[in-house]
Amino acid sequence: MARVSVVGGGVIGLTTALELARAGHEVWCVRDLAVEDTVSRVAGGLWFPYHVEPRDLAVRWGLESLTAFTRIAATLPFETAGVRLATGVLVHRMEPDLWWTEGVDDVRSARPDELPPGSTRGTVATLPLIDTGRYLPWLERECASAGVEFAHDLVDGLDQVAGEGIVVACGLRSGTLTGDTELTPARGQVVRLANPGLTDWLVDGDDPDVLTYVLPHGDTVVCGGTDLEGDWGTVPDPDTERAILARCMAAVPALRGATVVGRAVGLRPVAPKVRLARHTRDRRTVVTNYGHGGAGVTLSWGCAAEVVRLLE
Repeated sequence: MARVSVVGGGVIGLTTALELARAGHEVWCVRDLAVEDTVSRVAGGLWFPYHVEPRDLAVRWGLESLTAFTRIAATLPFETAGVRLATGVLVHRMEPDLWWTEGVDDVRSARPDELPPGSTRGTVATLPLIDTGRYLPWLERECASAGVEFAHDLVDGLDQVAGEGIVVACGLRSGTLTGDTELTPARGQVVRLANPGLTDWLVDGDDPDVLTYVLPHGDTVVCGGTDLEGDWGTVPDPDTERAILARCMAAVPALRGATVVGRAVGLRPVAPKVRLARHTRDRRTVVTNYGHGGAGVTLSWGCAAEVVRLLE
């Protein structure tokens, strides 16, 4: 057993803290935001390794997470943990690159009647779909039950953090703590609508300039989105929202007339590759776990397990 401080309280930080506690470590989770205010809360929640490198490791970590989410969906009610397996279609506007399907069982070509208007081809898959509004509080409760202690603090330097081991898992702020100048934001904007009865998801993401996704979570639907690299803006833009809704309602006509119940912006932490590695600083072990781009939820369990292996 060692005392380990995890800096960060989003999906990466919480999952890492939980796995370390389950492995027998004394864990402190240091965070400056409540879980509902993190970037992770903005995420659409579909298991899909989007905007992340390197692909070979993303596949490995993603499959570990796929197993974990599938187990949660099979053992816990959706109302408790917010995880369910859902079928949907990934629309292709160009020759598809299906690298992410390695190890995924339920994948096939879409039939014409399964595609949105104007589309000619796509891939149908059954994947975990995570409602972060339910899932993140459940994850926080699991951490507390496993013995994780929480501290509210804005960390400006690793010298402020106690413990034999430190895990840096605070998204974009990780660059400040590690001196990583290659970490950049990719701005994602979403609109939440009252769900008119949808259960299947849809993603049309070949062109990041006109990214479209419809992800139903019980009584709400997350509609998106944007993927604007280098944009630090965190206030929802009305023109962008109108464009998102127009694209989503054209793709899924059942959304027309649905009430807007929320809107949000999140800054994805993008790096040339995921920063998951072990370092030594001032004779202490520091493990970095950030730079997951648009795949923080997707890679969370696999990366947390990797942190445990690196620390041990």
